[in-house]
Amino acid sequence: MINYPVIDPVVFSLGPLQVHWYGLMYVIGFVAAWWLGCKRAHQVGLTKDDISDLLFYCAIGVVAGGRLGYALFYGLGQWSADPLWVFKVWDGGMSFHGGLLGVLLAAWWFARRKQLAFFTLTDFIAPLVPIGLGAGRIGNFINHELPGRVTSLPWGMPFPGMGPEPRHPSALYEAVLEGLVLFVILWWVSSKPRARGFISGLFLLFYGIFRFMVEFVRMPDAHIGFIAFGWVTMGMLLTLPMIALGLLLMAWSRSQPVDAKV
Repeated sequence: MINYPVIDPVVFSLGPLQVHWYGLMYVIGFVAAWWLGCKRAHQVGLTKDDISDLLFYCAIGVVAGGRLGYALFYGLGQWSADPLWVFKVWDGGMSFHGGLLGVLLAAWWFARRKQLAFFTLTDFIAPLVPIGLGAGRIGNFINHELPGRVTSLPWGMPFPGMGPEPRHPSALYEAVLEGLVLFVILWWVSSKPRARGFISGLFLLFYGIFRFMVEFVRMPDAHIGFIAFGWVTMGMLLTLPMIALGLLLMAWSRSQPVDAKV
């Protein structure tokens, strides 16, 4: 058994201003996405200024979509009881699936402005996302979020506030799979021209598979629990459509042009 590391969630304070690790992880994710995007901007006819604009719109989509998604998928009862609760971002969490929808909406709007095919743009965006996902999961780990289920594996660790039993460090599993592994797959595959929609489908497929796998060792949300058969979680339910859509996109891409801009 490994002891859960004690890390102050506040990186530093400047008077009343506190910088939290979780917020810093968002910054790391967007800076990495900007840097990587600038390296490949020419592939879709974009400039560095275009990449900055794109990430600005995507940042709004992540925050607004992530919060609204969490409210709809995980906190609908609380939102109904207190309509202003959705604005209290410090009370509750963010949903990846909601954030994804927000980013897709931002990408659709940006693609129309730049006269790019929607899936050409999402193929460009997809490899830029995993580093932010991995950083966000590390932020979850530091914040003592996403507890795992009890395990006898040697790297199990007691989760703060949940007793002495060793548990899976599920947030770290997600950081590795949804962050590092997914990035390596997408960056390598996208290094060569691919049919439009293929990279987007690959992102949905592998994220869905990785998230579905980790849900087996991650505790379900306490206020929701298992939603079917004593083992199906909300995360699994929301992930299955991603896997299906990813497969459909990859099949559809076989009829699409390779590396086309419009």
